[in-house]
Amino acid sequence: VQLQASGGGLVQAGDSLRLSCAASGRTSGGHDMGWFRQAPGKEREFVAAIDWSGEITYYSDSVKGRFTISKDKAKTPVFLQMNSLKPEDAGVYYCAAGPGARFSYYRPDVYDYWGQGTLVTVSS
Repeated sequence: VQLQASGGGLVQAGDSLRLSCAASGRTSGGHDMGWFRQAPGKEREFVAAIDWSGEITYYSDSVKGRFTISKDKAKTPVFLQMNSLKPEDAGVYYCAAGPGARFSYYRPDVYDYWGQGTLVTVSS
């Protein structure tokens, strides 16, 4: 499975961005998907995840109510709609995929495939 993330950019605090993650390869549509981010000097942290059917979503407390992850059932791409962006949301955003990742969705090690990352910069 190959993942391609896109949609990052430079925005001001309070603005919105929509990230996309396109997956290709055998059975890619049947994987649970997640978004993680990593700021300079910090560890990669969980942002949001969605199960393969697109029906169950998970969010970190820091983005709950502002970000929305979505996908069509058993299809890609996966989207991350980010509203009311804050400077602390800045970083490289990575999409990830893996069968069964939903059972420990917040852990990077349960995802088998990773995209290259897309940079989000939020100015105050």
